[in-house]
Amino acid sequence: MTRALPHLPGTLTATQVRATGEHIAEQQLPNGLIPWFDGYHADPWDHIEAAMALTVCGLDKEARRAYEWSAQNQQRDGTWPMEIIGHTARDASVDTNQVAYVAVGVWHYWQSTGRRHIVDEMWPVVRRAIDFVVDCRIPSGGIAWARDQSGVVSDSSLLTGNACILLSLRCAIALADLVGESQPDWELCAGQVAHAVAVHPDEMQDKSRYSMDWYYPVLGGALRGADARDHLHRRWTDFVVPGRGIRCVNDAPWVTAAETCELVLTLTSIGDDDRALSLFRDVQFLRADDGGYWTGWVWPEETIWPAERSTWTGAAVVLAADALAQATPGHGLFRGDGLPRVVEMGADDCDRRCDALMGEPT
Repeated sequence: MTRALPHLPGTLTATQVRATGEHIAEQQLPNGLIPWFDGYHADPWDHIEAAMALTVCGLDKEARRAYEWSAQNQQRDGTWPMEIIGHTARDASVDTNQVAYVAVGVWHYWQSTGRRHIVDEMWPVVRRAIDFVVDCRIPSGGIAWARDQSGVVSDSSLLTGNACILLSLRCAIALADLVGESQPDWELCAGQVAHAVAVHPDEMQDKSRYSMDWYYPVLGGALRGADARDHLHRRWTDFVVPGRGIRCVNDAPWVTAAETCELVLTLTSIGDDDRALSLFRDVQFLRADDGGYWTGWVWPEETIWPAERSTWTGAAVVLAADALAQATPGHGLFRGDGLPRVVEMGADDCDRRCDALMGEPT
């Protein structure tokens, strides 16, 4: 399918964006799965992120193959293993955030292409995945982060994971509206997850050294407006390295391209396009000649590390470029274009939620 490619004069051309998409496509296996890079494992989240980038780049055949893999390899309970090599699960545990992200990919494909038949084909896959995730709610805050290989669901949750699950839930609800199958339980869950992320982040595992825990509450849509801007301002200097991008963790001299481009997406989601473009320009030093992007860079050694060009890093660059250039019909996904508002919960609602999940009378 021919569509406009992101083009940012003086920063990244449409030809370069296409080359990054082709680099991702070169890593795709014959069965449609997209690993991190050749010879390494794949996971359900990064597989979908890469498929979204392929869609932006007009590589629709490859993108469809990726979604077909998800449909054909979904387990009966709606999940996929946490790590897959070829046709084999290397880690049969299940990450709820990874499972939920298929909804984001399908909604993005619909927005980008307008191909309703793909939505209809993927809707049962999305419904099973989201039903599984919603069933993993826990009283202490949002969605449990994982189910182990023995089938035991964790009793703890992750802030980044829940913030991203919120985005997945919103996309799933939009898809439900599109196909005419309302899902009120998903809507309730989205409100609960948004509340947990925005109001009770301290009830989740402490991963505050990671930049993702800083920006994902905004990227997922739990924080917006002045709250979002204030939230990002508070830790800006902890993570942003002028002229290079952002740190993966605040206590290590390591800038990573994917996290930087996710912050670009975060900033565009709240209309801070100037800083978003500046950061996007900064991280272009990690571009390789073949169109791939090196995962990160460390100092004072001033060297690439690790020596890998991951598909999910390239995908983050492509999606950020599209959000900045506003080239494809799906460019506004992370701004929430076309997505439903989340029902806000008050203190009484929060108390009732905890009581209900604990099995206590309300």
